[in-house]
Amino acid sequence: MTVKGSIQKFGFLMILVLAGAAYTWKLYYSFAVPTMMTLFMVGLIGGFICAIVTSFVPKLAKYLSPAYALLEGFALGGLSAIVNEQFKVKYPNIIMSAVLLTFGVAFAVFLLYNFGIIRATEKFKAVIFSSIAGIAIFYLINIVLGFFGVHIPFMQWGDNSLLGIGVNLFIVVIAALSLVLNFDQIETGEKMGAPKYMEWYGAFGLLVTLVWLYLEILQLLSRFSNNRS
Repeated sequence: MTVKGSIQKFGFLMILVLAGAAYTWKLYYSFAVPTMMTLFMVGLIGGFICAIVTSFVPKLAKYLSPAYALLEGFALGGLSAIVNEQFKVKYPNIIMSAVLLTFGVAFAVFLLYNFGIIRATEKFKAVIFSSIAGIAIFYLINIVLGFFGVHIPFMQWGDNSLLGIGVNLFIVVIAALSLVLNFDQIETGEKMGAPKYMEWYGAFGLLVTLVWLYLEILQLLSRFSNNRS
């Protein structure tokens, strides 16, 4: 495993994400919404399954991470098109802003990590892992309550309450700092002489975090857009 190899594979996965997203985006604006929604659901469910399996069986990352990238692209493209249409008056450039902010934040975190300003110490890892676990549990509670028609107001898209914005900002920070764990995993893998397939696993982990960061930033921007007159 090498850092260079992981970065190359991450670049390939990003191309697949963009290709899938561009396709469902085009379907939406070509008035093929039923087809887009089908691919959106397939991408959502299929991507989740690929992510879970890959997380527990790293050896399959070589085969499942490209599938995850393409399926996630279908889901992200469909969601982005829907959000773009919903906020076309209040925030006409919301998708482009979210994409640029996502890559901007990721690059800033990379620089902080590269120059040793932020390091993945054991204490840092413990804080981030516990925060991610807490966020995941909260997400799960919100989903389960949704099945019974109960919705937590500040967890909904477009909610512009101070609590909602505060929680969203906190999650964005945790998602951004989680990239440090991905960078450290890839770098440590090279130093320890991890097997070649771990390059795919490292690239997969980085992509999952980047997707999470994009979704949280997009939701945050939707909250701010509702504060516009």
